[in-house]
Amino acid sequence: MSEVNKNSLEKILPQLKCHFTWNLLKEEHVSYDLKDRVYNQIEFLNTKFKATMYNLLAYIKHLDGQNEEALECLQQAEDSIQQEHTDQAEIRSLVTWGNYAWVYYHMGRLSEAQAYVDKVKQVCEKFSNPYSIECPELDCEEGWTLLQCGAQRNERAKVCFEKALEEKPNNPEFFSGLAIAMSGLDDKPQKQFPASVLNQAIELNPDNQYIKVLLALKLQKINKEGEGESLVVEALEKASCQADVLRSAAKFYQKKGDLDKAIELLKKALESLPNNAYIYHQIACCYRAKKKQIQNTDHSEASRNREKTEETRKCAVDYINKAIEKGLNPLYAYSDFPDLEAEECYHESFNKMHPQAERKQLHKHYSSSQNYQGKFEDTPVIDHLKDLTISTKSTETEKVKYQLQNGAENQLPQNAPNFWYLQGLTHKLNGDLLQAAECFEKELGCLLRNSPSGISNFFLPASELEEDSEEGGQGVDSSTLSELRDP
Repeated sequence: MSEVNKNSLEKILPQLKCHFTWNLLKEEHVSYDLKDRVYNQIEFLNTKFKATMYNLLAYIKHLDGQNEEALECLQQAEDSIQQEHTDQAEIRSLVTWGNYAWVYYHMGRLSEAQAYVDKVKQVCEKFSNPYSIECPELDCEEGWTLLQCGAQRNERAKVCFEKALEEKPNNPEFFSGLAIAMSGLDDKPQKQFPASVLNQAIELNPDNQYIKVLLALKLQKINKEGEGESLVVEALEKASCQADVLRSAAKFYQKKGDLDKAIELLKKALESLPNNAYIYHQIACCYRAKKKQIQNTDHSEASRNREKTEETRKCAVDYINKAIEKGLNPLYAYSDFPDLEAEECYHESFNKMHPQAERKQLHKHYSSSQNYQGKFEDTPVIDHLKDLTISTKSTETEKVKYQLQNGAENQLPQNAPNFWYLQGLTHKLNGDLLQAAECFEKELGCLLRNSPSGISNFFLPASELEEDSEEGGQGVDSSTLSELRDP
């Protein structure tokens, strides 16, 4: 193909509606577990949705540098469309053909890329547009894909489904997507929606067990837990291996306080998604809550309770470390563990990465903090202020630095527990000792301000005492993966 035609192709490709033009993922931000979740969806979802998953998997394969495997996924997407959407095969294939064109372009096989561009053009010209058309099926495809790529894309997904429903009101597929997207936004006060949306989605999709669990969570939120639990039980009976159902059902039982049931369901979900760091984190949170439950039980069995508490604490630490091993940003992981577990997890996470002398230093900080029994739980801050000397530059440490600094999707707001302490640890690992000291000092300031003893009157200047945690409201957006919309 001539250079002129290559330039022409490069102008056409951005016009195609497909994964390469939807601003989905960046190569360096593909989560460790996304591929596993897509495979799980392919295995357990209704067959008519398989093409959507194969298209997304092809895009992930391309980002991984596996273009031949990406082409195989696109072939499976085409086969699925031919089987499940025979009456709409051309329209439904536009996304797949666009992906084909992009993959071939990146492989340098320009004539084949042009062939798929031409196939798109043949269909689009029927609608008086050469390379892109407005079509509810394409809006729906984009919406489902956005839902798979993280909770922070729920708003965009919602817009896609609303746009599709304008053309085809009460379409079961479109309405299901809208209900799932809206449920993912329900934790934001300005985005809350009525349970009737999920009820209508179930009426249109009675076999969708995931939506039933979402409705159960909504009912639980409006004090109708008993009614919600019957839906959870029904969904688990009919979709006992579907990971998104298991995770959302676990969330229901976790909120109910039935932590053993929640842990059981999450461990079952791990069988399908062994690389999902967020499931490990969720299990750790359950064990931490269970530890508090044990501590609050009858004190007449104090000795036995101490043993159970220690066993449960160890489980929490073990699972939070596994979450970090699977790629979870430590700042996100520790945000739910502001007490003993966070300090212990941090040190265990770096034990393998530091020389023996530095490990002793870390353990010294930890031991010192346990000997200080003042008004503050987070006294390791004081120890880190005393000694800021980390110089490790090993490859493994660099990997952890990358996790800490580049996990943009898991950044914490400044009012999160121990925010400045964790930032200080990050700067310390980086060798930015002045910035580390500043962060530890800010953490101490927060502890002094919040102390019920009134000790802040002796140490903090009047100007700081009058502040109403102004910094706490200026943090960056915090985005956690939904309990399965991140499927």
